[in-house]
Amino acid sequence: MSDLVTLSLKNVREKLARKEVSAREVVDACLDRIEATDATLNALTRPMPEEARARADALDAAGPDPDKPLWGVPIAIKDLICVSGVTNTCGSRILENFVPFYDAHLVSKLLDAGAIIIGKANLDEFAMGSSTETSYYGVTRNPWDTDRIPGGSSGGSAATVSANQCYASVGTDTGGSIRLPASLCGCVGIKPTYGRVSRYGLVAYGSSLDQAGPFGRTVEDAAIMLETMAGHDTKDSTSVDCPVEPYTRLLAERGDLKGLTVGLPKEYWGEGLDPEVERTLSKSLDTLKDLGATLKEVSLPLTKYAVPTYYIIAMAEASSNLARFDGVRYGRRAEKPEDLMDLYVRSRTEGFGDEVQRRIMIGTYVLSAGYYDAYYRKAAQVRRRIRDDFLAALDGCDVLAGATSPTVAWPLGALTDDPLKMYLMDIFTLSINLAGLPGLVLPVGRGGESGMPVGLQLIGKSFDETTLFQTAHLLEQAVEPIGQPAGIPG
Repeated sequence: MSDLVTLSLKNVREKLARKEVSAREVVDACLDRIEATDATLNALTRPMPEEARARADALDAAGPDPDKPLWGVPIAIKDLICVSGVTNTCGSRILENFVPFYDAHLVSKLLDAGAIIIGKANLDEFAMGSSTETSYYGVTRNPWDTDRIPGGSSGGSAATVSANQCYASVGTDTGGSIRLPASLCGCVGIKPTYGRVSRYGLVAYGSSLDQAGPFGRTVEDAAIMLETMAGHDTKDSTSVDCPVEPYTRLLAERGDLKGLTVGLPKEYWGEGLDPEVERTLSKSLDTLKDLGATLKEVSLPLTKYAVPTYYIIAMAEASSNLARFDGVRYGRRAEKPEDLMDLYVRSRTEGFGDEVQRRIMIGTYVLSAGYYDAYYRKAAQVRRRIRDDFLAALDGCDVLAGATSPTVAWPLGALTDDPLKMYLMDIFTLSINLAGLPGLVLPVGRGGESGMPVGLQLIGKSFDETTLFQTAHLLEQAVEPIGQPAGIPG
């Protein structure tokens, strides 16, 4: 493996700016790494070697641009975010041949910043899953142990960064789909405040929950990516016109955590948390205290209702959003239908996997006449109460800290026959989406005998990603690095 691919985004960008390496050399190193590892990992639904090399050559011909923070840097994009002229499958058979004719807003911003898209990353079908096992294009494996899952639904986006196939990636987070794989794959991931990054060009799962965000090898890399991606977009009615702070510059302005209060939600510690995960996370709390932070126990009492509330709302929105995939306008169409109803039924049955069909059916049920008030309306009311819990907890704290996943990455196939148990793996992440708050995960150690990565989750106030980045950056520098994954060849 070339040492070049193990560098951070910041470091490779500096080498490119000094012309110590060319964009083509960096791209070729990443493509060599993909060739050596992706047959095992299946992190990418589609590597893009020709497109990446052509882009690198064009950038090299123009020369490094100091005003472009991602000039010459290879990144991956989750395969439900539109890139013009590149298939956007959403991990589903129904969209296996769908090619968008425009770029998502965040993709346009990344390309304008000089990034090179080196591939589309694998995911749970339509982002519905916690393990990246429901993709029509095969499971993705964890680079630390290829017999284990990488988390989901953005498992491909996390695995490709962790495996050194690229320097950063973009995922989406509806109920933990950035933070969970970041924790299980040992990289940094942030779900920004809802509305911070435009959703234009993202295929919707849960429209009031979905938010795109970056993965990086370091907190600073994630900050560089988010600073580039974020910003108001008039094409997205959920995009908030709020200034984007210079996250990367502000990282250096805080030298310690004196005066910072870290809230510890008691529901995120203790019962239900694997002992080896809790021991690792507890060490990071000691480090926060050593850096000057004050720790304070807080409570989020409605956490116990978060899972049913989330899945009622998410599945209802999924039922509505996926109604457009009917075999008529775009996507896979059943052959030789007998009539219109047969076209609809067979196109959707053949195109959607079991998990997607399950969520559509449940979502349709909770929205149906006679059940809307009992389920969806009640869930919407509880959702507001959950947000109020977070606002009350954050009223006396700067950030909250807790577990991301109850366990380290579990073995492939361990939970696929038990959907409810799979849903419960999101217990520490999905409340943040219901509340619309930002959450960041960084690796703080490895868990017990398994040696698998463990990530600490930091939760912040609306549009205060700066405090999350500053806290995580100082903690990252103080904890022992987890090293490189050894579960893959090359």
